[in-house]
Amino acid sequence: MRINLNEVVNMAIVKTTYKFRAYPSKEQKAILNLQMYLCKELYNHLLEKAKQHFKDNGKTFTRYDMIKWITKFKKEHPEYNDVYSQVLQNVPDRLSKAYKNFFRRAKEKRNGKRQKVGFPRFRKFVSSLTYPQSGFRTERKRVELSKIGRINFVNHRKIEGRIKTLSIKKTKSDEWYVTISAEKEDIFPFTNGKQPVGIDLGIANYATLSDGKVFQNAEISGLQRKSLKRLQQRISRKKKGSANRKRAIRRFAKYSEHVSRIREDRLHKISHNLVNSYSFIAYEELKVANMVKNHHLAKSISESSWGNFAQMLQYKAESAGCVALGVNPNNTSKTCSGCGNIQEMPLSERTFGCQRCAMSMDRDLNAAKNILKRATEGHSGSHASGDIVRPSHMKADAAESGTILGASR
Repeated sequence: MRINLNEVVNMAIVKTTYKFRAYPSKEQKAILNLQMYLCKELYNHLLEKAKQHFKDNGKTFTRYDMIKWITKFKKEHPEYNDVYSQVLQNVPDRLSKAYKNFFRRAKEKRNGKRQKVGFPRFRKFVSSLTYPQSGFRTERKRVELSKIGRINFVNHRKIEGRIKTLSIKKTKSDEWYVTISAEKEDIFPFTNGKQPVGIDLGIANYATLSDGKVFQNAEISGLQRKSLKRLQQRISRKKKGSANRKRAIRRFAKYSEHVSRIREDRLHKISHNLVNSYSFIAYEELKVANMVKNHHLAKSISESSWGNFAQMLQYKAESAGCVALGVNPNNTSKTCSGCGNIQEMPLSERTFGCQRCAMSMDRDLNAAKNILKRATEGHSGSHASGDIVRPSHMKADAAESGTILGASR
């Protein structure tokens, strides 16, 4: 039985996050700053209480225990009544996540993974407020927040689906943003019917594809880098705690965010191009935390944001009828894509010359071909043979899932 993949569709619950620039008034900024300060103090009180509770009882202070404790705490500190209740309840969520991550890292270290465990620390500031379920109402160009009022925001996109949560955040440059998460049921094509591709991520060229295409890094000029350096120097010359130093920090943060947006815009454009041009994308699952230990390349690696790029591929792929899959990058640059021979390959050598079959190829192109092979070889459901590679839990609108997944060519 032969299936026309272009007629097969998926029905899935899609969560989308929308980010809008917000412009609270001077009075609203004062209220927001006060509420963030109170949330920071509450977080630190809860952390101290959790540590003491464990010392006294030998048990973890759970999220449920934290919420019960907040009720008593509010009676002793009436100023917390000026903060919406669910915003306060989000603080235990943040702390409980910090504890879960701590226990996860501790378990991984016991199992032999070399990393810092990182016990939850007291916070110096909180820069966002989250409304998990209620306490907000969106209008065309305004959002109404409980105990704060109506805040203007730039509504440049239509919000599709049922709104689940809302957050308002302040950046280091004193810019404000409203982030809205919505959920809807949508139908996507099972596949866009295009070719598979492997991607090798690098520094000189951001991405080299197995079909020979190359994507360059975002163009950050030498003048912009010099400006960042100069602004950092100005901060170091100001007296700590002075108003001049605060202004210098704000100027640096504003310009740094501008440069970051240039890089982020470039990543969005590359990922959008890829998911709409290919049906299957294989990329390297790079361990960036280990790679930045090389002090000669740490800055360039950090600026490349390979982890963010992989996330973009993942969440954009589904709606484009594409699959993005990470593979182990071990020896992809040292292996000949023609005969499979593995040989030493210093970073200074940009051309891969196989010592066995005499193949000569750009090292990044060779690695991209190996990445695609590693993702597809030995898997009966791979795009290498034209079969379907969708998780079995996806619903098909054109036919029953059992029939589709079991179809033979």
